[in-house]
Amino acid sequence: MKTKSNNSVRHNPTTVLRMSFRESTGIFLRGIAMGMADIVPGVSGGTVALITGIYERLVKGISDLGFHSLKRGAGETDPALKTRKIDLELFVPLVLGIALAIVLMSNIIAYLLDSHTSPTYAFFFTLILASALLLLKERHLVSLKNGLFIILGFAITFTLVDFGVLEIDHSLPVIFISGMIAICAMILPGISGALILLFLGQYEYLLNALRTISWPDILAFCVGGVIGLLAFSRVLNYLIKNHRLQTISFLIGLMLGALRLPYKEIAFDSNTIYPVMFAGIAGFMIIFLLEIGQQSARRKYKKR
Repeated sequence: MKTKSNNSVRHNPTTVLRMSFRESTGIFLRGIAMGMADIVPGVSGGTVALITGIYERLVKGISDLGFHSLKRGAGETDPALKTRKIDLELFVPLVLGIALAIVLMSNIIAYLLDSHTSPTYAFFFTLILASALLLLKERHLVSLKNGLFIILGFAITFTLVDFGVLEIDHSLPVIFISGMIAICAMILPGISGALILLFLGQYEYLLNALRTISWPDILAFCVGGVIGLLAFSRVLNYLIKNHRLQTISFLIGLMLGALRLPYKEIAFDSNTIYPVMFAGIAGFMIIFLLEIGQQSARRKYKKR
């Protein structure tokens, strides 16, 4: 009787729809968090994806996109098979969340970074640190071999933070190339796409383009981003599939090395100490609550 009841719940359309709605809402909220993170120099949307458990699915989904998959789908007679390579359940709510956050939150993030710099960076510092430590614990990555990859990733982003800003123009070809480079960084935990734009001298210009809805600049950046994303994600997906532990270790190293930038922006003085402490605790608490939620979701999934 118990098995029959479980099966009836599993195949109940209302239950399936409710579960699908919850999953889509969760992915949408992850997209909002990723969009907010991508606006901040020194914080990566890829870090948020890794923290919230959708990183590998995201990389695989992006790597499955492209003209070759569309050609294979065009030869199929079953409409369902034509789209089997495109993870619409992931991309639709995620892209909507990212786009909404970037459009609506760009002014808010700019205000927080300008008027509440230390607490904002303290929040992101503890968010990244707590998530990196949690990933080390969950993935059982503590070994000499994996440690070397963590050190390599750490050294790259730790050094990258010291680079100066390039003095280049804001022509459409430059913005296109900047989009290709920055979007690749955005899906790497630890390497911030906004930070790359800052190095390239395009960050403030593109932030202003978003505020003023400058379509030529926005489209040039987006087209460059799509091309860069499709090419780079296949390389990253190959590394995750064939060298998973070493790749994840390297990515965690990138996250830890990137902590140098938010740390440099935190001022520890009598005017900021309490806001900084509160923001830091809030960052840890969010990761703690996310971990509780993920453990609960995993237990429910195993019971199905």
